[in-house]
Amino acid sequence: MTRHARNCTAGAVYTYHEKKKDAAASGYGTNAHRIGKDSVKGFDCCCLTLQPCRNPVITPDGYLFDKEAILEYILTKKREYTRKLKEYELQKQKEEEESNEKTATEELQKLQNFFKFEKNIVPSKNDTKPSSSISNMAEGREKTLPSFWIPSKTPEAKAAPLKKPDKTIYCPVSDKPLKLKDLINVKFTEVKDPDDKKSLIVKEARYMCPITHDVLSNSVPCAVIKTTGDIITMECFEKLIKKDWINPLDGKTIKESDIIPLQRGGTGYSAVNDNLEGKHERPVLQV
Repeated sequence: MTRHARNCTAGAVYTYHEKKKDAAASGYGTNAHRIGKDSVKGFDCCCLTLQPCRNPVITPDGYLFDKEAILEYILTKKREYTRKLKEYELQKQKEEEESNEKTATEELQKLQNFFKFEKNIVPSKNDTKPSSSISNMAEGREKTLPSFWIPSKTPEAKAAPLKKPDKTIYCPVSDKPLKLKDLINVKFTEVKDPDDKKSLIVKEARYMCPITHDVLSNSVPCAVIKTTGDIITMECFEKLIKKDWINPLDGKTIKESDIIPLQRGGTGYSAVNDNLEGKHERPVLQV
C-alpha cells in the first residue's frame, strides 16, 4: 500500500491519489486498451463466418458475405418462419375450438335456466317449501366454493399467446429487409507477384484495385461497382470515375447508385472502425 508522505502513519486520510495508485497496482477497477488489428474483421471476410470469402457477395448496404453462408442463413430463416407459422395456426385453431365450446356451453346453460324458470312459474303440490337458509354451504353451493389448496383448482400460468410471424428476412448485420435477388456477386483482383510463393490466405496484401493497382486493406476505403462487381478504392472513384461516370474496366456508363461503399472492420468489441477500445470490468477497490 502507498505510504502516507514520508511516514506510513503520518496521515489519517486515505487520499484519492493514493487510492487510484493502489487500484492500478492491485489490478482493481476497469482496464481499457486499444484492440489490435488481429481482433478486427478483415475487409474481405464474411460478416457471418468471419473468414475470408471464397464466393463473395455483397448486400445493397455494403456488407460482405460468403454466398454459402448467407444462403444457409436465408434457408434457416425460412424454415424458422414455416415452423412458427404452423405453431401460430395450431394456436388459432385451438382458440376457435375453445370459443365454439364456450358458446355451446353458454347456450346449454341458457336453455337449462329457461326450463328451470318455466318450472318454477307454477309450483306443483309435491314441491316443498324452499329453504330459507342463508348458509353458503346450502343447496349445493359448497361445490362452487374456491379451494385454492386443491391441485385441480389452483391457478395455472398460461403460455404467452403467439403472434403471427413476420415473413420478411432481415440482414443479420444491418437488420434491413434482405432478398436473395438483391445480393451482388463480387470479384476480388489478386495482387500479382511472381516472387511471392505464399498461399493467398497467408499473404498480407492479397487483393488490389483493378484500375489503380493499389493494395486493398482495412485502412483503405473501398467500393463495389454494381454492374461488374469489381472492388475499387474510393480514391479511384473520386478521381477517375466520378469525372465522366464511365467504368474504365468495360467502358460503359454507370450511375451514382451503381457505387456501393464496402463496410469494413467491425467485431463484437467495437463498431465499424469507430471505437476500437476494449474494456474489462473488475472488482472495485473498497476501503
